[in-house]
Amino acid sequence: MRVLGVDPGLTRCGVGVVEGVAGRPLTMVGVGVVRTPADADLGHRLVAVEQGIERWLDEHLPEFVAVERVFSQHNVRTVMGTAQASAVAILCASRRGIPVALHTPSEVKAAVTGSGRADKAQVGAMVTRLLRLAAPPKPADAADALALAICHIWRAPAQNRLQQAVALHTAQGARRPQTPHPSKGRPA
Repeated sequence: MRVLGVDPGLTRCGVGVVEGVAGRPLTMVGVGVVRTPADADLGHRLVAVEQGIERWLDEHLPEFVAVERVFSQHNVRTVMGTAQASAVAILCASRRGIPVALHTPSEVKAAVTGSGRADKAQVGAMVTRLLRLAAPPKPADAADALALAICHIWRAPAQNRLQQAVALHTAQGARRPQTPHPSKGRPA
């Protein structure tokens, strides 16, 4: 499985591609950051993020894209930029028919470090160890993108089994004849 992880941001959008399957050693295929100038017009910045992500999709041909789920922060302006960059990543993947998964920061931290409260240094250290790198990717946005891809590779098989079980249960429920509730249908 090849996954493009995207740590969305307008100034620095981390991107990282990891290949492998759960239970086996993983391989980093590529890592980087799509940058936009903070003083540029919002529209131009979003186009630059789109062009950067499209280049990564063209070059690495991922089977899945894992994007960090935007969560509420204290700084609304930061949240808006992150959400806009996230939407661009989702759009780029969806336009190509590539499945997109959203993972919360605490999910990613827990998957990679064992603690949903890990700090950036701990995430970077574990990404370095898991991918057998010489040093943590810089900046932290790049390491976070790799962590997203790792999280998806490790969690996707369990999530797929859950979705299949729910679909099977739903389908079986639809085929069962519906019996009226004992309190309904009785003459008053």
